[in-house]
Amino acid sequence: MVRDLKILLKERVKRIRKHVVWMISEAGSGHPGGSLSCIEVVSVLFFHKMRHNPKRPDWLERDRFVLSKGHAAPTLYATLAEAGYFPVGELRSLRKFGSILQGHPDRKRTPGVEVSTGSLGQGLSVANGMALAGKLDGKKYRVYVLLGDGECNEGQVWEAAMFSSHYKLDNLTAIVDRNGLQIDGPTEKVMSIEPIADKWRAFGWNVVEIDGHKLDEIVSALDSAEKCRQKPTVVIAHMTKGKGVSFMEWVADYHGKAPNKEELEKALCELENDN
Repeated sequence: MVRDLKILLKERVKRIRKHVVWMISEAGSGHPGGSLSCIEVVSVLFFHKMRHNPKRPDWLERDRFVLSKGHAAPTLYATLAEAGYFPVGELRSLRKFGSILQGHPDRKRTPGVEVSTGSLGQGLSVANGMALAGKLDGKKYRVYVLLGDGECNEGQVWEAAMFSSHYKLDNLTAIVDRNGLQIDGPTEKVMSIEPIADKWRAFGWNVVEIDGHKLDEIVSALDSAEKCRQKPTVVIAHMTKGKGVSFMEWVADYHGKAPNKEELEKALCELENDN
């Protein structure tokens, strides 16, 4: 990755992390842990990899992004604002009555949101439909879908995985946020999903494993997915729940706990000083 791009992406990541903790604290509710874990991946997609146009959200040739783990909506909203889909000032309205920024993504309210999500396990199925439609229509767009690792407990994920492979959807890339925690605790205690890489391979997918906080590795994985033919690619991105905020990292309670004002100040200070 060229140096200037890396600097730009790091700046975006820092701003989005600060937006996320501020938004959730201001709203008094939300999901900071899983929102903070996936910011590098979403930033690389929107500010480097994907073809999209904030002035034309319905551009037919755009690449599509599906946030299957819909509770991470603050990250998507902050990213869309930074990308120019709506003013950054709109972020202060998160979860407020009448806001375009609901607790989970709503495609009828929010510019840039492709799919209304929140009921876990459904995003990959919708992404399959988008990818297959692209194939049938002869379009060149790609489809990206972000799944939670706890979400992979859902049976529909694996039904959808069979479909992707059967129809050779090589224009589809799934990314699993492998942060190891879900609302009830460690994924391996709630319901083990290991060996997760072997499971996806058994379903006929091309599998890439990366450190989901290293920008170079994210870019490389997404580049390799574009070159893979005749099968979909899943990127298993090992991440840290609550990334960037010391008292949230690896703490399951912050799956759905908003920081209070004192915690917000500490979090923003840490994020500002993080190089």
